[in-house]
Amino acid sequence: MAGAGLLMLLDDIATLLDDVALMTKTAAGKSTAILDDVATQTKVAVQKTAGVLGDDLALNAEQVAGVKANRELPVVWAVAKGSLMNKAILVPAALLISAFVPWLITPLLMLGGAFLCFEGVEKILEIFHQKKPHGVHEAVVDADEAAHKGVAPSSVRAAREKQMDPMEYEKQKVKGAIRTDFILSAEIMAIALATVSTKPIWEQAVVLVAVALAITVFVYGLVAGIVRMDDVGNWLMAKSSSAAKALGRGLIAFTPWLMRGLSIVGTAAMFMVGGSLLVHGMAPIEHWVQVVLVPMGGMAAMLGPVLVHVVVGAIIGGAVVLCVELWHKLKGAPAAH
Repeated sequence: MAGAGLLMLLDDIATLLDDVALMTKTAAGKSTAILDDVATQTKVAVQKTAGVLGDDLALNAEQVAGVKANRELPVVWAVAKGSLMNKAILVPAALLISAFVPWLITPLLMLGGAFLCFEGVEKILEIFHQKKPHGVHEAVVDADEAAHKGVAPSSVRAAREKQMDPMEYEKQKVKGAIRTDFILSAEIMAIALATVSTKPIWEQAVVLVAVALAITVFVYGLVAGIVRMDDVGNWLMAKSSSAAKALGRGLIAFTPWLMRGLSIVGTAAMFMVGGSLLVHGMAPIEHWVQVVLVPMGGMAAMLGPVLVHVVVGAIIGGAVVLCVELWHKLKGAPAAH
């Protein structure tokens, strides 16, 4: 009897182990499926934010332009850390707003869009407010002061026009880049959240964190590469190969043009992104774009909405600038350009 009882006990243990193995296999399969789903949702979210990523890249590269060469990477790193802090705030904020006050997302994005357009108008106004070109003496003075304070000569000139210390000017430039990143990151988080709005809250959180980390590494890694292209060119020119030397010279010659181009694209992106955020919250204009322009197809459907976004962004941005100018005049303080 004892032997039979022992055999029955062993049989029960074996059955239990089979059940545990089956449940473990099922759980593992479900975990794999969940991970695959999260990965797929993250990929879709990143793809949907591709347009904003391009604008984010152009804007951040433009913000670093003009910084002294040996400080480019530290500045990029400072903005990247600020971007991570932005996303550490935005991810939980997006989840909370989506869960409790989803109606607040559009007004907040519109405020961010208005701010981007305001900065875009100010950048254009700065072009028309530029002082006469510096002579040789002024350029030498600027270079000496820049070398003494460890900043770029362009920062010395810009700081003088704003009646600021050059080092403080560059610090403000970094802060401005982080503010701009906050708005772009908010739009990216909103787009990513929209792709997983029907998923459980924990899956939404995982996807948002994955997207936030991926775009930060991608954007600022690429910005760091862009701003150090001239170093790559010098490295290639030191090689013995004539092809490498030619490529190095080409990179060095191309870098200034690339930075100027990114500056233009970055300013245009402020109106495109800011305008799109504003139009998205203006139901009549958004409806007109979707009903009239998009069905046209071809170039009209592709460029028409962008043109509408830029025009709306320029109008709203100009109105905000006028309000700021009026506010400064009422306060008796000079408005900053």
